[in-house]
Amino acid sequence: MQIIENFSLQSYNTFGIEVKAKCFALFRNIKDLSQILEQKKISLDQLFVLGGGSNILFTQDYNGLMLKSAINGIEIIEETNEYVYVKVGGGEIWHNFVLHCVNQNWGGVENLSLIPGTVGAAPIQNIGAYGAELKDTFYEVEILHLDSLIKQTLSKEACKFAYRDSIFKQEYKGKIVILSVTFKLNKIPIVNTSYGDINKELESQKISSPTIQDVSRAVCKIRSSKLPDPNELGNAGSFFKNPIVSDSQFETLKAKYPTIVGYKSGNNLTKLAAGWLIEQCGWKGKRIGDAGVHKNQALVLVNYGKAKGSEIIDLAHKIQDSVKEKFSVDIEPEINIL
Repeated sequence: MQIIENFSLQSYNTFGIEVKAKCFALFRNIKDLSQILEQKKISLDQLFVLGGGSNILFTQDYNGLMLKSAINGIEIIEETNEYVYVKVGGGEIWHNFVLHCVNQNWGGVENLSLIPGTVGAAPIQNIGAYGAELKDTFYEVEILHLDSLIKQTLSKEACKFAYRDSIFKQEYKGKIVILSVTFKLNKIPIVNTSYGDINKELESQKISSPTIQDVSRAVCKIRSSKLPDPNELGNAGSFFKNPIVSDSQFETLKAKYPTIVGYKSGNNLTKLAAGWLIEQCGWKGKRIGDAGVHKNQALVLVNYGKAKGSEIIDLAHKIQDSVKEKFSVDIEPEINIL
């Protein structure tokens, strides 16, 4: 266990923003973490727990202690004829965990293939894609309160999962570390091809009775075709949430813009495709200096090389203003801005 001062975070965020942390430390267990916090007696507002760096935009150096989980491990803690309960260390790479499940023929997370980040970061915003969300297979989470170093186990209900939201983005923000996550997975997989793009990809491959392995491969191919590789072009995936409006507002918009994309979200609400809104405002493929909007996906903001976090934020604000002006709809960042 070592605390490093004046530590570069450029390789620890997928935007590739060059900023530094005043202090940085890896922890592999609670003992490590306790020793780090004992050595650096600082307040919670000077602590930040970094996941895979794939859902964050740094706008300045971090004048505190940046913690990075290296808690690994994937283990079966319970098994029935139908389900397997799998406990995963918070430091595990999310996609590696998904591939492990797919290889074991454990169903439930295959639609979330190739999402960047760590398992410990996944519950924070209830990651989701292609007709599935983390909460669909989530069973419980083990957390550590940073102020008291007391462990606690939370059920799915206690986590207050919602669209790209959870208790970890609200009451517990900056106050806990996610040590492990337990998932309830199907030993007899139920294939989910409800998302249109998956069906199109499977049809193009002439697969009529897909397995979860087929779905995972299809999702990986779709994501790779739409989203830039952070190793080649700095980005954090989808920058904005899909906004949710009332059904009546959607009908008003549809009367004016017949091709607008929306999905019923229940409770007389409709979820709009933020990417479509942004594209209609002319932002797709646009570049201002080294900050830009990806040419294939308007939801993705990119760093062409030496963009500062502040330049990415300025671009995001311009996009938000234009969407508000054209559609009277607010779009909010999905990523964590620090």
